[in-house]
Amino acid sequence: MNTLPQPIYPVVDSAQWVRRLGQAGARFIQLRVKDRPQAELLEEIRSARAIAEALGVCLVLNDYWQLALDEGISYIHLGQEDLDTADLAAIRRGGLKLGVSTHCPEELDRALSCAPDYVALGPIWETRLKKMAFGPQGTDKLTVWKKQVGETPVVAIGGITLERVRPCLDAGADCVSAVSAFTSHPDPEGQVKAWLAAAGC
Repeated sequence: MNTLPQPIYPVVDSAQWVRRLGQAGARFIQLRVKDRPQAELLEEIRSARAIAEALGVCLVLNDYWQLALDEGISYIHLGQEDLDTADLAAIRRGGLKLGVSTHCPEELDRALSCAPDYVALGPIWETRLKKMAFGPQGTDKLTVWKKQVGETPVVAIGGITLERVRPCLDAGADCVSAVSAFTSHPDPEGQVKAWLAAAGC
């Protein structure tokens, strides 16, 4: 049976955020670094990996699967567009765990064909973080998809706040993920603790 390290899953853009949220108790964190020069990108990834290892955090690297292999990071997250160019055979040979973003039944089918370690469904609610081609899915969709995927963990993402953690988990999500709910909050460490409490940890 596939299991995730923790039912909360912050997404951050720097090693410093990995440190802050990891020290607060988060144990499953995605590093999503975009539009950085290669040298800066490598430095950020290496720093985040070292911090994660020291804190006992399972670090997930967004997009850069080859760098994950090269730098000893064991978990990656790919969007649908990333699947177009990713070498899934190399990813599996390297022993990487894989999470995949999904937004519709066709994308879910594609993700499941990759034998992922989790699928992320979103946006559950409206999100302002980035423009989405898909409207809010709602918690009812979580219930439907969880029944469809069976033991594959489902991560809910998109517009999730502290008050929405429990409804997502009760609807069938195995994990809830967010970016701004942590990094834009005046007390990010307090949010980690509050989300963990809401998730029953």
